[in-house]
Amino acid sequence: MLWLLGTLVALVILDGIVTEILLAQGLAWESNPILQPLVGESAFMLLKIAGAVICSLILWDIYRHWPKMAVIATWCAVFVYSGIVVWNSSLFLLA
Repeated sequence: MLWLLGTLVALVILDGIVTEILLAQGLAWESNPILQPLVGESAFMLLKIAGAVICSLILWDIYRHWPKMAVIATWCAVFVYSGIVVWNSSLFLLA
């Protein structure tokens, strides 16, 4: 479970880095209305990192009580963020 949570945090951070690069090159836009005004500022990455760590801590707490549910939820999040990172990375190839 710790490996899964670490993977999730890494994917969220990677998503933030790729998003920053794409936005700087004008190849994409941030679709999250909460994060849109923060893009390009240090608060953007701080919020992404803090959000990922908080979610991981919540998932870890759920894991202590309902391990199967937490593992399934974490795998789902890893799968979704993997797709987001692959999609965003593919925009480099299309540019």
